[in-house]
Amino acid sequence: MNIIYWTSTSLVSLMLILSSYTYLFNKSTIEGIRELGFPDFFRIELAILKIVGVIILLLPSIPIQIKEWSYAGIGLFFITAIVAHTAHRDSIILTIINLIFIGLLIVSNIYLHKTI
Repeated sequence: MNIIYWTSTSLVSLMLILSSYTYLFNKSTIEGIRELGFPDFFRIELAILKIVGVIILLLPSIPIQIKEWSYAGIGLFFITAIVAHTAHRDSIILTIINLIFIGLLIVSNIYLHKTI
């Protein structure tokens, strides 16, 4: 069970870290976020919150109640991404990718509770 938890959690965390990096340093991503209608402060806020979420998910010493809030926040990020990309009429691939990561997030949460 630990392998499923750590694999799903690591994949979600890796995606969030890579996403945070592009939110802060990749010109095309920064422009894409502007095209979606989000202001720069929101882009930076999301990048920081993603990093905080990853830290909370990966540190075993964090209390379960705080981890649950992190799961909720990360889930809301994925849902918001789906809504924003759908409203912008972006490729369905982006929605599918976000749905896959929602699935991985759910698996991570389920197996977190099984490892306790």
